[in-house]
Amino acid sequence: MKLEYPVELKSERLILRQWTEKDYSAFAEINASSKVMEHFPSTLNERESNEFAFKLKDLISRRGWGLWVIEEKPSGAFVGYCGLHEVPPVLSFYPAVEIGWRLSDRVWGKGYATESAQMVLNFAFSQLSLDEIVSFTSTTNHKSQNVMKRIDMQNTNNNFLHPKVAEGSPLQEHVFYKITKQQWFALGTVKGVCKHAKIYRTCQQADGVNNE
Repeated sequence: MKLEYPVELKSERLILRQWTEKDYSAFAEINASSKVMEHFPSTLNERESNEFAFKLKDLISRRGWGLWVIEEKPSGAFVGYCGLHEVPPVLSFYPAVEIGWRLSDRVWGKGYATESAQMVLNFAFSQLSLDEIVSFTSTTNHKSQNVMKRIDMQNTNNNFLHPKVAEGSPLQEHVFYKITKQQWFALGTVKGVCKHAKIYRTCQQADGVNNE
C-alpha cells in the first residue's frame, strides 16, 4: 500500500520519522558496532551504512512508510530504526511484510524497541490494513526474540535457513514469528503504549521534512 505522504509515528518517549543526512553518521556508528551486529554476518563500513540509509530514506519517500528513524524525545538523539519492510523474493514466505529494528546499545534496556514496534504494528494494522506481519532473526538472537514475544507475536516453530547467510554459519538458522490483524485487535490497547501513539502525515519540502 502506497501513501500520499511519508508518515511519522509518535509516542510519549519516541518519534519514528523519515531519514535525513544528519542521521547517517550515528547510523554508521551503530552498524560498525560488533556488539549491535553480533547476530549479523558482518558489520558495515561507512559507505555500506550510508548506502543502506539512503535506500531506507528512498523507500519511505516512495511509499510513505518503511524502516523509520527512532528519535528520542526530548533529546532529539538518533537511537536506531524500527519499521516495516517487504521481504525479498528469495525467502520462501514471500510476499510478506516484516517488522524489524536495530538500536544503539547505548539505549538497550529502556524498552525502546518494544515501544517502537508496538507503534509500528498499530500503524500496520490500523492504517495500512495489512492482514499479517512477520518477523525473523537468527536463533542466537535472544534479545530480538524477546521483543517479538513482548509485542505478542507468535513463534510459528517453522525455523528456516536464511539463503543470504553462509551455509554452515551458526547465524543461518532463523526463527519465524508472525501476528495477524485479528490477533492484534483482539489484544486491545497493548501495554498502554499504542493509545499514546499519534500518526502524522508529513510532506517533503526542499528544506527538509515539515509536520502538517
